Amino acid sequence: MRARLAGRGLAAFLTGMLAVGLLVFLPAGTLRYPCGWLFCGILFLPMFLMGIVLLIKNPSLLEKRLSRKEEQSEQKTVVLLSALMFLAGFILCGLNYRFQWIPLPAWIPAVSAVIFLIGYIMYAEVLRENTYLSRTVEVQEEQKVIDTGLYGIVRHPMYTATILMFCTIPLVLGAVIALPVFLLYPVILVRRIRNEEQVLSEGLKGYSDYRKKVKYRLFPHLW
Repeated sequence: MRARLAGRGLAAFLTGMLAVGLLVFLPAGTLRYPCGWLFCGILFLPMFLMGIVLLIKNPSLLEKRLSRKEEQSEQKTVVLLSALMFLAGFILCGLNYRFQWIPLPAWIPAVSAVIFLIGYIMYAEVLRENTYLSRTVEVQEEQKVIDTGLYGIVRHPMYTATILMFCTIPLVLGAVIALPVFLLYPVILVRRIRNEEQVLSEGLKGYSDYRKKVKYRLFPHLW
C-alpha cells in the first residue's frame, strides 16, 4: 500500500519538477537563471520533505492530495483559470530574464523567497491541523468542522498560505512585470471560496455555526 502510494507520489513529484522546469527555463532561453534555481529549490525541496512526512504520518491524506479531481463545473472553471494564469505568468517571468526588461536588485528575490517559505510553513501547518484536506471541493464521510489553530483565525488558512506563496513567485523569479498576472490568483480564489462555502454549508454539519464564529475567510479584518 505505502510502496504503491510512494511510487505515485514520486511520479507526481517528478512530473511537477519537469513541468515547472520547462515553464521557468524554456522562456528564459537558458539554464543560467539564478532566480529560476532559487524558485525550484524553495518549491520542490519542502514539497519532497512534506511528501515523506505525509507518507509516514498520514498516508490517507497524501492519497487524497494525489487522487481527487474536481467534479463541480464551477471548480473546473477555477482550475482552468488558475492554470492559464500560471502558464502566462511563468512565461512572462522567463522572457523578462531573457530580455532583461525590468531587472531587480538581488535582495528582492531573497526577501520574497523568505515570504514564500513562510507561506509554505503555514500550508504545512494546515495539513497537520486538517486531515480532511482534499484537493477538491467536497464533503467527506465523517468529516468534522475544524475550528482550532489557524482555522480559529480565518476559515480558509490554506488559501491564505497559497496567496502568500503564489503572489511572491514573480518576485522570487525577479520579474515584477509578471506580478499583475499572479495577482489574479486571489480574484480567482474568491470564486472558489464562495462555491466551497456553499457546498460545506449545505453538506457539513456545524459549518454554518462555524461561519458565524470565525467571520473572516482569508485575512483578519479584511475578508
